[in-house]
Amino acid sequence: MKLSPLFALLAGIGLASTAGAATFSDTYIGWRTGSEFAEPFNNQSISKNIFNLSNVSGYKYGSNFFNVDLLISDKNDPASAAQPNTGAQEAYVVYRHTLSLGAVTGTPLKFGGIIRDVILQAGFDWNTKSDAGYNSKKQMLVVGPGVSFDVPGFLDVAVLEFYESNAPYNTFTNTGVSRYHYDPHPALSAAFGIPIGNLPLSFGGYALWIAAKGRDEFGNPTVAETHFDVKLMADVGKLAGGPSGTFQAGVAYEYWQNKFGNDTAIAGKGAFAHTPMVRAEYHF
Repeated sequence: MKLSPLFALLAGIGLASTAGAATFSDTYIGWRTGSEFAEPFNNQSISKNIFNLSNVSGYKYGSNFFNVDLLISDKNDPASAAQPNTGAQEAYVVYRHTLSLGAVTGTPLKFGGIIRDVILQAGFDWNTKSDAGYNSKKQMLVVGPGVSFDVPGFLDVAVLEFYESNAPYNTFTNTGVSRYHYDPHPALSAAFGIPIGNLPLSFGGYALWIAAKGRDEFGNPTVAETHFDVKLMADVGKLAGGPSGTFQAGVAYEYWQNKFGNDTAIAGKGAFAHTPMVRAEYHF
């Protein structure tokens, strides 16, 4: 499958999502930090501060999610060979559109007592990073069908196809690779945000199982990866007597086995991240 039809699909979805008035919108800024981050081929634990700007919105036929993370590492993830004591900085952008096929067809697609809707998801990932060893310049398109489960809050599960490429550059060796396209590969994705009863608590995040994507740009085989990032957040504003849903704080945990498709037998323990974090968000 060529990428141009996917770009056309994303453009069409973007135009469709602006055609009607928004039914809801939530914009927030956040911060999270931990000291056990990991990067392939780097056996040191890395501390990172991550700042994000996010928006979730809905309209008649579906919803949009946009997030940009700014990740700031300590010196264990150096910015460049010339700056070994300066930590790398990375920007990572994610956009996902969820199209409700029930809304589009005008026919409720609830069934089995557990399925709320049938959906189509599409979107992209993009990153740039100033790290010394890799600096992947990732670009990825995603598309695939899924279902929304009938739970408090939301739980969307989709089977996606990933179209990923990169163009890394190593400042230690001053060598780079022109843009390299991995094999298209499937992934099982889940995104969720579920309130915990009547308590001022919520449990949310995402989980991914990503199949191997063929050989990497250096000819090495890739392997399947498992990645999830979850958070347990308290509505601190409500607990303090203020408006509900404005200020939230809590804990988070990231698990990433075979990070970026790297086998730990080759890439070392840095290809396996298990990172506890503290997290705060301000919604406006």
